[in-house]
Parts: sequence; structure tokens; C-alpha cells
Amino acid sequence: MEALYDKLDSLFLEMVEIRRYLHQHPELSFEEVETPKYIAEYHKKLGHEVRTEVGKRGVVAYLKGRKPGPTIALRADFDALPIQEENEVPYKSKYDGKMHACGHDGHTATLLVLAKALNTMKEELNGNIVFIHQHAEELAPGGAIAMIEDGCLEGVDVIFGTHLWSTIPLEDITYCPGPFMAAADRFEIKIQGKGGHGALPHLSKDSIVIGSQLVLNLQQIVSRRVDPLEPAVLSIGSFVAQNANNIIADTAQVSGTVRTLSEQTRIVIEKEIERILKGVALSADVTYSYSYKKGYPPVVNHEQETEFLARIAKTVPGVKNVRQIAPLMIGEDFAYYMQHVKGAFFLTGAMNPEWETVYPHHHPRFNIDERAMLIAAKTLGSATLVYCNENK
Repeated sequence: MEALYDKLDSLFLEMVEIRRYLHQHPELSFEEVETPKYIAEYHKKLGHEVRTEVGKRGVVAYLKGRKPGPTIALRADFDALPIQEENEVPYKSKYDGKMHACGHDGHTATLLVLAKALNTMKEELNGNIVFIHQHAEELAPGGAIAMIEDGCLEGVDVIFGTHLWSTIPLEDITYCPGPFMAAADRFEIKIQGKGGHGALPHLSKDSIVIGSQLVLNLQQIVSRRVDPLEPAVLSIGSFVAQNANNIIADTAQVSGTVRTLSEQTRIVIEKEIERILKGVALSADVTYSYSYKKGYPPVVNHEQETEFLARIAKTVPGVKNVRQIAPLMIGEDFAYYMQHVKGAFFLTGAMNPEWETVYPHHHPRFNIDERAMLIAAKTLGSATLVYCNENK
């Protein structure tokens, strides 16, 4: 273990260099071309067996130990977001409207350098390691499900993954057994009213007023239709009814997101949205269209593997706090992996203690303390070696 830590320490500058290169060259979900080439070439230079175009754009690399043992998968995503970066840093994104605003550049750099460090130990390794580099985490249906269908989990016994988290202090590792992250769904509604002159509202069917009533009524679903002990979120993200100031809009389009941890609550909210929509439309004598699109399922950590990860994290140099947290209502398609094999997903704190302002994920000024990558690599590497040794 000390050899692993020393090797990772010696490779930290390379890790930073990789992260900053990827940060400058972001690629959006399902548009990744150069990033998977870069990843595949890195692994090939290490002598790893490499599969490309897994699930169309993913990369899977294999490190085979000399001794028999379990097969462990480690996953990192590598897609960026359609955001214009506002950070003034030397490694700022070179592409307008594209930015690594969620830390996936750091995830990839972490896993690549960890692979390089573990490669030096293959003669003593009990088992095999599968490095899953996943595309399109940010956009449903995501890349995980396609990579699984293409065999990325074949022969895998357990999977571990982490997310660098900008609002958790550096040197903290957080985890949650069982349901950890929410199902992430979206819905779209179009209200078809009747437009008219702003001075003659009685001759129209005002889609803006009707849509506003709908938005208010939808807020009652979580507060009055869902068990208060069941986590749920319904948020309206868009309300569009563009017109001149003296025109009553004939159509209004409303879209939003639903986040749940249980499938039962998920089903209830989907049905309640349409039930309320029907009632509002009937009372206003208008028509509508409604679509509800299910996104990623909840991330459900396997308890034994999560407790194992927490135990290992407490031994990692640079980690000061390992703590259990409540479930989060964000979505992550890591969920699909753990529907097929046991595993654990955790958060690695990446907030610099000297920052005056901490920007959340998906913000134009999002950033990470790059030292978090080293902690993440040591934690994932430690979990890998110990798991291989304990289950040989």
C-alpha cells in the first residue's frame, strides 16, 4: 500500500496536467471523439488490453494480475456540459459554450494515473482490474446502459466509483449505504389555449394564466400527495409563452424535473402531474400534450461494499473525515452498474478551504481543488488492493 501511495504522489503533477488538458478540450455528451482516443492511447502505452467504442463512445481497459483473484471495475465519466466557462484560469476551456463544469475531467485524470500506478504492481496483484471510462453521463439515456449492454461488466465481481464534489471540504470522504442518489426524470407540457388581443381577454383562452395556475397546483404534489417521509422533488425549469405585450398567448410550454428515491413515489408523481393537468385544462376549456420521460434510476449502494469502502477510506493518507451523509436528490447513471453487480459510489471532497466563494456543480465558475484527485486515486486504489487481497 505504501508503494501505491508513493507512486501516486510521484505522478500527481501528471494527473494535474491530464486534468487541465481535458479541461481545455471538453466534449459534450454523445459527441465525444477526441477524449476517448486520448484515453485509449494512454492505456495502450501502459500495455493494457483496450476496447474502444464500447456502447459507441466508451473505453474499457484491462489490467490482469499475475495471481488469481476477483475482478474489480473502477469507473470514471468524461463528458462535459453546454456551459460557457467564466473562470479566468490558464487552462480555461478553448471551446465556446462547452465546459467541464462537473469534474469529469478530474475523474478521468484520476483513473488514468491510478491505472498507471496499479500497472507497476501487476506482478503482485491478486485478481484483475477493469477501467471503465464512460461517455455521456450528463444526458439521458446516458452512456452507462449502452456500455453495460456492450459487455463492460462481463466477469466483474464488484465496482467502485467516486465523484469529486466542490461543496464538500477537501480531505473529506462522504458515503451513504442504500439509496444514495435519486431517479432523475423530466416532463414536458404544452397548453393549447386561444390567443387574442390583450384588450379583449374575454374572447381568448389565456395560456399564460392557465399555465401559471398549473405550476402552482403542481407544487402541491410533493407537499400534499407524497408521504412526507419519502424524499421527492418537483421543480419547474422552463415556462415559455413569448409574445408582444398586447397579445394574449395561445400556447404555453412548461417543463421540469422530478427526483425520487422510491419507484412507488416516482409512479405516484407521474400520474398526479397528468391528473392535475387534466383538471386545469378541463376547467379552462383548453387542450394539452404531456410527456413524462424517465431518466436514470436511483443510485442504490450495496451496504456491505459501502461499509468496506468507508473502512478503507479511514486509512488513506490525506483523508481526515469519513462520514455518512443523507441521500442526495441529484441523478447519476452509475445506478445502472449497481443493478448488475455489487458496489459502492462515494463523494470525494474537492472544496479548497481558502476559496472565498464556492461554486456548485454545473456553474460557469465551477472548479475543484486538484489535490482531491490524489485523495480519490488513493482511496480507489486502496479499496482495489484490499478487496483483491481479502477475496483472493
